Amino acid sequence: MTDTSPIDVYLATRPADQREALQHLRAQIKRLVPHATESMTYGMPTIKVDGRGLLLFAGWKAHCSVYGLSDAFIAEHADELKGFERTKGSLHFTTDAPFRESLVEEMVRSRLADLEAGV
Repeated sequence: MTDTSPIDVYLATRPADQREALQHLRAQIKRLVPHATESMTYGMPTIKVDGRGLLLFAGWKAHCSVYGLSDAFIAEHADELKGFERTKGSLHFTTDAPFRESLVEEMVRSRLADLEAGV
């Protein structure tokens, strides 16, 4: 019997370019928060800290998305986020234009602070 993560199963369903981009994002987050756990929430890969959702991510037809960022984070990083589309609750990126490593670090730091503050 294999011990395949539900996130690995999800990523296997995505096109190769999305799978690679999302796997890279997953690895970045896990590197920054090595004690985090993984699960699926609302059908999307979820990175959790102490049982609470840190960030969710998913691949869609024309883009990938990250979920869990606050409006305050979006406003605070408006200049860095120029060119990235968003909808309420999500920030979109494409495999041709992924998030910079430093932006992912800011996302994780911001979400960790939110969780610590009980947000």
